[in-house]
Amino acid sequence: MPRPRLDTSGTLLLVEDWPESTDLTALFGNDHPVELDIGCGKGLFLLQEGRRRPEANFLGVDWALKYARRAAERLVKYEVSNARVVAGDIWKMLPTMADASIAAIHVYFPDPWWKRRHRKRRLFSSTFLDTAARLLRDDSRLHVATDVEEYFGVMMKELERHELFVPAESPVTPAPEEDGDADYLTHFERKYRLEGRAIHRTIYKRLGR
Repeated sequence: MPRPRLDTSGTLLLVEDWPESTDLTALFGNDHPVELDIGCGKGLFLLQEGRRRPEANFLGVDWALKYARRAAERLVKYEVSNARVVAGDIWKMLPTMADASIAAIHVYFPDPWWKRRHRKRRLFSSTFLDTAARLLRDDSRLHVATDVEEYFGVMMKELERHELFVPAESPVTPAPEEDGDADYLTHFERKYRLEGRAIHRTIYKRLGR
């Protein structure tokens, strides 16, 4: 017998219903800083950080409705009231968001789009970084992680040549056996680290305007 679905109204939104002009204060009911989790998957990061940092708000976005719904159900189950999830195309949302409205952006394990003809669909590009720079507050952070070394190289090249981002710390590629087991950011990270894959990560800072 399938378990009854939790009521996610107010937590789960569809990108089709996303307003043309986004009022994040109205969305969360307060003016706390908002962090954006792009490709939030099943919501492990939203859950962990939402519980750990009640003074911040978290907005997760995932293309797959089934994952976005699972993330929202998880948030409702554990009564995390400072996080919201949007299902759909992130590029339909980003233009509606105000300049300097985001306190941090998290991009963890984005789809690498392995086939060469599909690589134009990758999230990480100069266009994405231009948009991230517009949305981020001065001196705020862009957090990135992937298990795909080639894609990480692409990310680093784009970041290094963007005039509005500088390293906040050195890139890290821990050996799997040295990686801790209690600080997973996402379900993908937990899966990949248990498989013994190395995780490549970095943090860049948005320069002041």
